[in-house]
Amino acid sequence: MRNANFRGRRVAAAALAATAVLTVTAPSAFADSTPAAAATAKPPASDGAKGVCKRESKAEKHVDRALNRLDWGATTVGSVARMQQRADNAKKEGHTAIATLLDHKLTYRKGLVTTLQQRQRDLKDVAAWCSSHNGGK
Repeated sequence: MRNANFRGRRVAAAALAATAVLTVTAPSAFADSTPAAAATAKPPASDGAKGVCKRESKAEKHVDRALNRLDWGATTVGSVARMQQRADNAKKEGHTAIATLLDHKLTYRKGLVTTLQQRQRDLKDVAAWCSSHNGGK
């Protein structure tokens, strides 16, 4: 118990020292966060289309891989079918708390499939746009 008490005092001393440093440096640290400084900030030069076009193929592969994993059978870790089987097994065994948790995870995973399918469609539109606009340049 003596060690925990000593450790608590060290943490409190460190917090006190950090507070003192912040109190001293706070006025200069926040000098540029005034509304006038925000009004003079430059807007972004572009919308980042070039970078999005550059990463599009990699993002498409990532989404495809995730959708494939979710669609595989009950023997594949991370698939919807496996989560469904686990939830069904928990219900059979009478483990209601576990079954509830797994049902919620299953609902999330099914929603993830829908989200990824929408993202896949969006990425196809992005690929078409990038090819017609010289890679976003």
